[in-house]
Amino acid sequence: MGTPPDSSPSLPRPATPAGREGLAAFLARPGRAVVALDFDGTLADIVDDPEQARAHPGAVPAIAALAPRLASVAVITGRPAGVAVRYGGFAGVPGLERLVVLGHYGAERWDAVTGTVQAAPEHPGVAAVRAELPGFLDRAGAWRGTWIEEKGRAVAVHTRRADDPQAAFDALRVPLADLATLHGLVLEPGRLVLELRPPGVDKGVALTEYVREIGAEAVVYAGDDLGDLPAFAAVEKLRSDGVPGLLVCSGSGEVPEVAQRADLLVPGPRGVVGLLSALAAAV
Repeated sequence: MGTPPDSSPSLPRPATPAGREGLAAFLARPGRAVVALDFDGTLADIVDDPEQARAHPGAVPAIAALAPRLASVAVITGRPAGVAVRYGGFAGVPGLERLVVLGHYGAERWDAVTGTVQAAPEHPGVAAVRAELPGFLDRAGAWRGTWIEEKGRAVAVHTRRADDPQAAFDALRVPLADLATLHGLVLEPGRLVLELRPPGVDKGVALTEYVREIGAEAVVYAGDDLGDLPAFAAVEKLRSDGVPGLLVCSGSGEVPEVAQRADLLVPGPRGVVGLLSALAAAV
């Protein structure tokens, strides 16, 4: 998307004025900037079995090259923080001392410096849904291949393996939203996945709180799915408050809403790694 600027031939040019302003602020003050990254679909390719997801082979080297020059790098994910650390291969890597992983949309936090996870108490509705969901899906006539992912502080129903993944997703969306509401939860739709999780926590809240905590003066956020839209909105709000930002879509035809909101589109995790490497070379 766009052509490289003259000053940095390895860096893609954002398509929007706000994105170009965000990139310029990042390059001017990298030590006061934060890069925030979704995990699945952004650092790791989407796979049929989420337990088999792993960060792109170039992700950790690219982050390790960039992170020491920034205020921080944050991975913001709906996964448990510890799981994202394992699947990402983030622990004990030189250069990642300024990395944090905000898991469960910020309800859990892993810091590379301490190697420990801090967590808020679990919402009681999650336990109730966890117990109810298998029978609920049976009564709803769940499609063959639909399955439940236990996420600790959330529960997700995947339809990617169903006979007709999109039809299964569409059929279950309203009933699962009603079940979530019954137990004080919210339904978060994604790429052929429906997640039931506590209200008041999302990637936008997590990103905003972290940017304020570290006093960042520029922010780059990269994501690929509907769950990343609150983080996109957070960056847009930060821009209106005087904190420049760059929004990056890890390209996918599955979620055009994300591509339409982004300043820069890159071809999936491979493209994200390329961008991170180019940023490291530029600062």
